[in-house]
Amino acid sequence: MRIFLVRHADADAEIPEGLGDEARALTAKARATALAHFTSLAERMGPINLVLTSPLVRTVQTAQLLSSASQHEGSLKAHRSLLPDMPVGSVESVLAEHVGQHIALVGHQPSMGALAAHLLGMQAFPKPVSPGTVIALERSEEEPAGPARLLFYAAPGQQVLESIQ
Repeated sequence: MRIFLVRHADADAEIPEGLGDEARALTAKARATALAHFTSLAERMGPINLVLTSPLVRTVQTAQLLSSASQHEGSLKAHRSLLPDMPVGSVESVLAEHVGQHIALVGHQPSMGALAAHLLGMQAFPKPVSPGTVIALERSEEEPAGPARLLFYAAPGQQVLESIQ
């Protein structure tokens, strides 16, 4: 089982008039940058069976770019467990339902870094999780609740790392 943790790309700093923070969209530059970044990782990531995203506009837009870059033709679903204020453990039930699949989870920071640390069995994730970062993990199908191992860490504009030690 592969798990791709993705922080949404850069969003507009201004909140749309009459709406809340959840309505902030990606900037045009962020869309182009994220699409190029995800496209550069598509072969390394391989096929994705399911894309789950926080329901906030900026994460849905990021998930759409990821789906396009990876040629994912399956479902893209909003999921409450990826909202910014949800505890990291709330994703465990989702992962348990999809053992053996390759899943992308598109969310927010600090949740994505905390979730990476949780899945890797670390106290804290040692790298910054900047907008557009992809953290690829693998969990054993024999021990789906066991610790994951890092496949790669890819922050936009930086070299892809296969180790974070």
